[in-house]
Amino acid sequence: MVRKSGYYQQSIFHKESFDFGSLGIVSNLSKPNTFELKSQTQAQNLMDVSDKPVVLITGCSGGGIGHSLAQAFASKNCLVVATTRSRDSMRELESDPRFSLHELDVQSDESVRKVLSSVIDKFGQIDVLVNNAGVHCVGPLAEIPLSAMEQTFNTNVYGPMRLIQAVVPHMAVKRKGKIVNVGSVTALAPPPWAGAYSASKAALHALTDSLRLELRPFGIDVINVVPGAIKTNLAYTATTSYERMPEWKLYKPFNDVISARTSVSHNPNATTAEEFAKKTVEVILKKNPPAWFTYGQYSTGAAIMFHLPIAIKDFIFRKAMKF
Repeated sequence: MVRKSGYYQQSIFHKESFDFGSLGIVSNLSKPNTFELKSQTQAQNLMDVSDKPVVLITGCSGGGIGHSLAQAFASKNCLVVATTRSRDSMRELESDPRFSLHELDVQSDESVRKVLSSVIDKFGQIDVLVNNAGVHCVGPLAEIPLSAMEQTFNTNVYGPMRLIQAVVPHMAVKRKGKIVNVGSVTALAPPPWAGAYSASKAALHALTDSLRLELRPFGIDVINVVPGAIKTNLAYTATTSYERMPEWKLYKPFNDVISARTSVSHNPNATTAEEFAKKTVEVILKKNPPAWFTYGQYSTGAAIMFHLPIAIKDFIFRKAMKF
């Protein structure tokens, strides 16, 4: 499947996967391979890692997509800056010299500034930024607390933008870099009970498409990675979050089907995080990466649903949700 845009885009099909290609716009700006170093210490650090891409990933807690992405990038000779809100959740990466671990709260401007400053001072560069940190939000839109929706958007939308605005100046100096935003197939076909989460990911998709055009003159590639159903710990965190929701009023009869939405990615046929990460990293590290890449269970179905008439789409969801 090819996304229509007025520009030619490659299309690569494989198991439950679509590779939508890049826009192919060529920048006329020069791409210098040197940049000013702040200190002799930074210069030495840069010499130590100059042959390795520095990859910063958010949301690297054990059992999640970010954790698997970190390991997949490391296996490709990358130096990985793995971040999450709690360093303890990345304990198994602690003794591996390929990883630099940092606590990072994507909702905090100060936390983002602190980590970015530390990484630039130590390595002198960030070649790839992967905005993976995200939270789920399940519930009927007519009753879900607005505070829960705000939390979802602050993490899933404003969080990536905080990192992007902090990283872009460093990439622009080098006229080189890659920004990867991790979206979701639910943004292509938003189901009942996941409206807040789907909306946050749809917003991220739109921002990614605009950024791809805006950052092209600076030699920065922007890639929208769209996972299908992936086996991760997101189902457990989604369940925990759901348990803090108030008791539904109008939707009390639907509580069982609503709560089931929290564990949709833990079905037996869901794609493993390791498989997803391996395929995704291979695509990201290409010299000319695609604009969109989607992989995993339900990715094909979601892409088809995206193009169906609304009446048919609604019928399918009503049958699936038994109402």
